[in-house]
Amino acid sequence: MTGSGPTSEDTKLAIGVDIGGSGIKGAPVDIAAGEFAGERVRIPTPQPSTPEAVAEVVARIVGDMPAGRLGVTFPAVVQHGVARTAANVDDSWIGTDVGAVLAEATGRQVHVVNDADAAGVAEARYGAARGVAGVVVVTTLGTGIGSALLMDGALVPNTELGHLQVEGYDAETRAADSARERENLSWADWAKRLQTYYRVLEDLLWPDLIVVGGGVSKKHQKFLSLLDLRTPIKPAELRNTAGIVGAAVLVTEQSSTAG
Repeated sequence: MTGSGPTSEDTKLAIGVDIGGSGIKGAPVDIAAGEFAGERVRIPTPQPSTPEAVAEVVARIVGDMPAGRLGVTFPAVVQHGVARTAANVDDSWIGTDVGAVLAEATGRQVHVVNDADAAGVAEARYGAARGVAGVVVVTTLGTGIGSALLMDGALVPNTELGHLQVEGYDAETRAADSARERENLSWADWAKRLQTYYRVLEDLLWPDLIVVGGGVSKKHQKFLSLLDLRTPIKPAELRNTAGIVGAAVLVTEQSSTAG
């Protein structure tokens, strides 16, 4: 946890911000309900998306929001607040303490998490994986394949399961939704690739549930029924709100753990 800004007296409210390559979105979140407690604000991601430029946008987004802790998703491997990679943001983020930069810009306590991990936590708390014990894998199918791994609801961060080697390929280059669009694959042909990918996940992790998120999950009827897996597989429920909600949940839980 970084920063020493004001905190909300109402522990059921936190602020979530989702930093993406094209847009930065934020909203206050009612932690008890897992829903937005106010209007979502979106500002295009500045180009170049340097730490200084992004931090200024985040500060604008949260400036008029209620006092409270700030949870932020970031498109990178994030270890203890530090970005170790950079996907769809400027490479100058690599090695940067994201939490410290955003805490200074916003004057709030900040907790930073990988974007797919935030979505996974949101699904575990409020969505398709709510109440599921054991091992849950949440995958987001989009430009790449993001992943979150949870054990009895506890997050194992930065799993990067979209980069598994499957049949000699980085999995996301063949099975992400972008591959379906780029190669103009039919739903049936894409499902064959998903089948191969998810079978590898099954054999490695033996999950109790797989949840499929990303924008394409809105069309889950077109492809999930074509998969033949031993693991139950469900579409995500929170979809576009998952990153913001998950980030807000995690900053609240981190604060509780820290006392």
